[in-house]
Amino acid sequence: MNYFTKISIDLANQKDYLDQLFKVYPLAPDSIREIDPVAWKNVVDSFNGEDNTALLKVLLDLKLFPVKDGYVPFFRKDPTAILRNPQTVNRICGRIRELGLEKLFERCSEPKETNRQMGPLFKRWVNSGVLGVYPVSEDIFDSNSENAILAGSDAALLEYAVRKLDYKRDKGVDLIARFNGKYVIGEAKFISDEGGHQNAQFNDAISTIGTDTKSGVIKIGIMDGVLYIKPRKGSGTNKYRKSREMIFL
Repeated sequence: MNYFTKISIDLANQKDYLDQLFKVYPLAPDSIREIDPVAWKNVVDSFNGEDNTALLKVLLDLKLFPVKDGYVPFFRKDPTAILRNPQTVNRICGRIRELGLEKLFERCSEPKETNRQMGPLFKRWVNSGVLGVYPVSEDIFDSNSENAILAGSDAALLEYAVRKLDYKRDKGVDLIARFNGKYVIGEAKFISDEGGHQNAQFNDAISTIGTDTKSGVIKIGIMDGVLYIKPRKGSGTNKYRKSREMIFL
């Protein structure tokens, strides 16, 4: 088994893993999303009126739509479809009107899901200098062979990985660094549970590790969470542990 995988398992099962992990992922307490007062007034006016088209349009302008419906993303991408599909608009708005204004506000201002807070937190931790170096611009990063971390947005890091390191994937770059003359591409994932979206997150990191690059580039999955938990007797297997051990043996 990979050395770093082994010590991660030991840390998660024997020491204050979660207390230490909070330094990397300091999740904010549940706080409601702020809604612009003018935008909310438009919602109230449309709700109190009889025009479902207007109601749907103003709600689509908010960051969080109040009901789960598979047709809503289509309207977001093509607002002109609202006028062409009155029955679908009325069906969705009927559900919205059943909520009432108080419940509607609660739905539109719900806190972000925990897993949606994770992305920027890992980069903030790296930017703090905890790895011994601070992120630098591409010009400085390429000007010498010293240990360094490349600064930039997710898109900028991906573009550099493709252009300079022959990275063959269109996502999965949270870290580009150089240590001891070796380039490192890393993808960070917090796996909070098994199943669904979390399985996809795990598979994303594994795909990054297996992606072709220029010779000598090291690809790493910086993964935390339940994947290191040893299954209790009679509780079944940990799918992530099984997959990980097959990869790192």
